[in-house]
Amino acid sequence: MNEIIIQKVNHLDTHKLILLVEESASEGFRHIKRLVNDYETGANKFDKEGEALFIAYQNNEIVGVCGLNRDPYAKSKEVGRVRRLYISPRVRRLGIGRTLMDSVIAEARKNYKMLVLRTDNPIADVFYLSIGFSVKLDSENDSHLLQLDEINNNRGGTIYA
Repeated sequence: MNEIIIQKVNHLDTHKLILLVEESASEGFRHIKRLVNDYETGANKFDKEGEALFIAYQNNEIVGVCGLNRDPYAKSKEVGRVRRLYISPRVRRLGIGRTLMDSVIAEARKNYKMLVLRTDNPIADVFYLSIGFSVKLDSENDSHLLQLDEINNNRGGTIYA
């Protein structure tokens, strides 16, 4: 059975992310290694008010991860930041990223009015635009934003200058 299960975790056994760390590193990404390092040192455990970490499982194996933090760059406490989204290449294009992001967005709506993120990956850009994020041109810290206080079902982004 290939059922995908998304789980919000309160404690992360970082050793279970070894395969994702290796896969992401082989693709030239460092953010999953950074997730593990930050979690182990306590720098970011996704455990403050309004924060969460979601894991995607397939056949009891971790195949994806995505976190939500209060945005450390924002002056407002009403801005959340998407962090460390990664899906194993073996299971991409199965809707796991969208499902993880649906979980993050639902959680974010409880505490924030806006979600932001930063990516320079063109494939990620297309993905985020497809789920309703907009391009944000006026920030060093953010490349995309999603207004949570508006009904956002357009599934296509806007460019904000």
